[in-house]
Amino acid sequence: MGSTGVRIAIDAMGGDNAPGEIVAGALRAVEELGVKVLLVGSPQDIEPILPSSIKSEQVEIVPAEGTIAMDEEALSGIRRKPKASINVAMSLVKQGQADAVISAGHSGAAMAAALLRLGRLPGIDRPAIGAVFPTMVASKQVLILDVGANVDCRPQFLEQFAVLGSAYSQYVLGVTEPKVGLLNIGEEECKGNDAAIRAHQMISENPYIKFVGNAEGRDVLSGDFDVIVCDGFVGNVLLKFAEAVGEILLQIIREELPQGLRGQIGCSILKPNLKRLKQRIDHAEHGGGLLLGVNGICVIGHGSSQAPSIFNAIRLAKEAVDNQVLQRINSQNLSEKGVL
Repeated sequence: MGSTGVRIAIDAMGGDNAPGEIVAGALRAVEELGVKVLLVGSPQDIEPILPSSIKSEQVEIVPAEGTIAMDEEALSGIRRKPKASINVAMSLVKQGQADAVISAGHSGAAMAAALLRLGRLPGIDRPAIGAVFPTMVASKQVLILDVGANVDCRPQFLEQFAVLGSAYSQYVLGVTEPKVGLLNIGEEECKGNDAAIRAHQMISENPYIKFVGNAEGRDVLSGDFDVIVCDGFVGNVLLKFAEAVGEILLQIIREELPQGLRGQIGCSILKPNLKRLKQRIDHAEHGGGLLLGVNGICVIGHGSSQAPSIFNAIRLAKEAVDNQVLQRINSQNLSEKGVL
């Protein structure tokens, strides 16, 4: 499918700033990325904030009833509310009416809806959320997974994450032979708990993974790894800590720049550099994480997402569709490669 034909289903009611910021980010994506967006939610809430100039071939409202609250239990919530926005959005992908789905709402509900409606890829027990981090090496990124889908992981889940991460790194991030690491408390293969030691053995014995050993916390952003796997508990803590550090760095830079005329002149000179810095460390520039391992393209955004994050989440989904990530991961024949 060509890039201009990509259709993105968006949970317009999910997130702290829905539907206003969600719709604003979607409209920017329509204009700049050439996608068609299907805004899933309450027409009464969405229609008033849509410009009259928007054409139906660019934006379509798909009615839904309610949403899954952040304090609801994910699985019971999506079962009790079959017409909730996240359920309807997932169904659009399942039915072939959309190529990808995006939600900044209840992440657990998004994952549960994806599992129930899209199903898992062959050879995958648990899907994982992959997030891209900047590194100390310019223009190089590292993919971390899982960053929140699975709090507890068996060793074989981590091995599967390594395979999924390698495929994504290769086909979307353009890494010819992704170097994979296992997040641990030491470099030695004997370090960590029983699950980490067993996962190290399983990943190192998998011939389809270029495993380069354990990665300590200080190695995550070093640029020495292309993919780092961990359980969702540790990964989510790591993700939110990294986001906070990025925000602090940006704030420090703003505070330390000279004031007055000197500051204006300095900022004008440094503007291109500051813009690139923001693109590297601001989590809003990444939009969210791809849910890898389900039979569909699904991007899970931050609950606090505003328009720039939604735009970048749509960009991420479009890249996954354009690069045929799902088809290429499927072609890996994971169940035949002894991943299970």
